[in-house]
Amino acid sequence: MIDEVAYDEERLRDWTAGRARGFSRRSLLALVAAAGAAGLAPSPAHAADSPIVKPLPPELFKVFGTNAETRWSALKDQGYFVPIDRFFVRNHTSTPRLDASAWNLEISGAGLRGDTVHLTLADLRRLPAETHAVTVECAGNGRSYYSSQQGQTVSGTAWGLGAVGVARWRGVRLSTVLRRVGVRRDAVDVQASGLDPNYVTGGVDLGPVRRPMPLAKALDDVLLAYEMNGEPLPPDHGHPVRLIVPHWIGIASIKWVGRIEVSTEPLFSPWNTQFYRLFGPEFPADGLPFDKQVIKSAFELDPGTTFTAGKRVRLTGRSWSAGGPIRKVEVSTDGGATWRHARFTGPSWAGTWQRWELDWRPGSGAYELLARATDVHGRTQPEVARYNTLGYLFDAVVRVPVTAA
Repeated sequence: MIDEVAYDEERLRDWTAGRARGFSRRSLLALVAAAGAAGLAPSPAHAADSPIVKPLPPELFKVFGTNAETRWSALKDQGYFVPIDRFFVRNHTSTPRLDASAWNLEISGAGLRGDTVHLTLADLRRLPAETHAVTVECAGNGRSYYSSQQGQTVSGTAWGLGAVGVARWRGVRLSTVLRRVGVRRDAVDVQASGLDPNYVTGGVDLGPVRRPMPLAKALDDVLLAYEMNGEPLPPDHGHPVRLIVPHWIGIASIKWVGRIEVSTEPLFSPWNTQFYRLFGPEFPADGLPFDKQVIKSAFELDPGTTFTAGKRVRLTGRSWSAGGPIRKVEVSTDGGATWRHARFTGPSWAGTWQRWELDWRPGSGAYELLARATDVHGRTQPEVARYNTLGYLFDAVVRVPVTAA
């Protein structure tokens, strides 16, 4: 079982029936009540004075407390992969400062054949390494457009479309590590925990950020990454080691991994059974789980950009879908009245995202730019995203106001 939504649904049933451990019923009910009443979502609780380590110049980022969103204008002419200095940051609390030479990974649990194992970074580097292009995207990417474009109230960080990035991640497969330490046949779940400070919200201490996955997923394509774009992982992106979980939502790719539990019983965490669920009038009271991101498009410019009237401009952007490679991108420069096909530029490695461009000669006045993508399975961005109170999975076509003078 490697499908995230099926796994989350099953784990909630296990917990309801008393078969799963990891989070008290009292704490869950308190958070469910808060979510139902006010749309509770993970957001900074007690941010440090400097919750993010790297510089955050305003021309590269929009800062939201412990989080920093990449400005799309900062990606123009930057190539396929997002440079480290402008890769978005999603923290629940603050970036820990960890010494790689003192760090070790504890692997424990009833699902191991032997005793607890501790591995250093040097131990991991001695194992066969792989490099993969993988998209990491916050489940709330695009959240602000529920309010600004659809007039709906949501909670959580007010991301535009910049809580996403594609990078080259290098490390060792989690499956390689688990097979070397030895996993029992009756093991069912694997859970990584981060070394960032405990997360407190709604008066409840949820402990370290952690999220279980089925053993089948852990043995499939998950990476214990220690490099990003050819460099050692920077602090804000998981130094010294993080998980990279392809095709699952961003929270699954736990940063600053310090402990991995292999369990023979179902595990339960608020990060897969409470926060990252869909709440709202269309959904069950205990929320609807979701497994992956949706389809999106973004122009590589800032809203409000002014162009020179009568002069040709080359509009550029990127489109991506968790469902597969992009088949086509259509662009409108007149608010959706007419559409033209954009030209693809460059490859789409591993189906992560597709770069595109379109030439346009605006006259004087105000305009709305729109881009909509269709993937190889026929999924197309809708005009309106499906509302949920936590503002996840915004996939509607975004309207970008610009002017020419």
